[in-house]
Amino acid sequence: MAEIVKGYFEVAEEDQKKAKDFFDRGKTVADTGNYEYAIEMYLQGLSLDPDARDAHQALREISLKRKASGGKDLGMFEKMKAKKPQKDDKLSMLISEKLLAYDPGNTGVMLSMLQAALRAGFYDTVLWMGPILFRANADGGKPEVGKYLALKDVYKTLGYYGIDTWQLAAESCSAAWQMKQDDMDLQNELKNIGAQHAMVKGNYTAGGSFRDSIKDMKSQQKLLRQDQDFQSIDFKIEQIQEAEAALAADPNEAGKIMKLVDALEKTEETEYENRAIELLQECYDRTKQYRFRARLGDITMRQMSRMERTKRQALLADKENAELKKDYQEFRREQLVMELEEYRQRVENYPTETKFRYDVGRREFELGKFDEAIPTLQQARNDPKYRFKAGLFLARAFLEAGFLDESDETLGSLIQEYQLAGDTDSKEMYYWRARVLEKKGNPADAIKHYSKLAQWDFGYKDVQMRIKALRAAATPK
Repeated sequence: MAEIVKGYFEVAEEDQKKAKDFFDRGKTVADTGNYEYAIEMYLQGLSLDPDARDAHQALREISLKRKASGGKDLGMFEKMKAKKPQKDDKLSMLISEKLLAYDPGNTGVMLSMLQAALRAGFYDTVLWMGPILFRANADGGKPEVGKYLALKDVYKTLGYYGIDTWQLAAESCSAAWQMKQDDMDLQNELKNIGAQHAMVKGNYTAGGSFRDSIKDMKSQQKLLRQDQDFQSIDFKIEQIQEAEAALAADPNEAGKIMKLVDALEKTEETEYENRAIELLQECYDRTKQYRFRARLGDITMRQMSRMERTKRQALLADKENAELKKDYQEFRREQLVMELEEYRQRVENYPTETKFRYDVGRREFELGKFDEAIPTLQQARNDPKYRFKAGLFLARAFLEAGFLDESDETLGSLIQEYQLAGDTDSKEMYYWRARVLEKKGNPADAIKHYSKLAQWDFGYKDVQMRIKALRAAATPK
């Protein structure tokens, strides 16, 4: 999508369909007056499809009905907890939206949601929230010039990204200028925005769906790409030949070496990729610069990923074939061993990069090296970006290694801190804590966790079977 509109995040159709189940449930319970539960359902759906414009609107209508019926704002403690700084822009937007659902007139929260949506690439959400914020600021009794200026900057950003929001930017800038008519810089900016609006004919009209306009653009580009794809291999070979000629004139120049590697890699053909690997190995042997060795590893891992995908698809097509199953299992282990060694080298060469420690810990776990995985994952989860993902693997490693209390406490902390109930990660946390509780001989709490999962996703893993078995065992004979 980046080649169509800069920064736009396109939600997968599969996630849109999953989200719709939450939205439908939210609408149903809202119609009964259970507004708090409806809000939670919509937020869970929006965690899957965060740019669903109609769902944002429906949630706002629910929040307004709740407010009109005497619904109160969130308590101070809950608001302080929700306002903790977040590095994930989607999470920041959803937290702001939750606060707004309980206080629908709060323009400060509206602005926070709007800016987080822009950073995350949820442009339909931006274009929906912008006019709401504009009206709320204008009708609030004491309009804030800063809100108009912030709106103006948001619309200008979208304008530079190729979306025709210059008229909206002009309206926001004009509103700000009406409050600061002695500001000559603001007056000049208003003129410049007007000039941009006159020059640009973009792909958004007020009231339309940006998601729909993107679909239209993609269908138009598909026809163009068909001819391009037909000629692509010849074009890529031509690029290789040009890069080889440039390198022949200056054989040791690193930039020209990497340009040839790029051209070879783009073919995604094993023959050309192997030439790139040989070239990178020669560079590493000569210079001992690890960046060449790392690039070599990237290509090798991608080759093995393609082979793994091919073998997995063959096995899925013939699940009862014992020979295919054995071949896949042996290859998968070989792949994990190679990747583990690769990422261990990266940890050694880039000791401050947490991602590589997480990558090592995952491979150690998948290879059954639980005693090695535990300290690796403990280090990785100290980074907020990997706290939950590394923490989940850490808890499972504790479980596999027989440290049930440690696994239980780790999962309990993760569940308490995690904010998006019902998404993929939270389901994993509840499932594995239930497994731990079951193994610890605590069936009542295990059932509670399994039951929560069943309410989110009735077909999740073997949850139905485990609930039935635990309840049957607890029933007096």
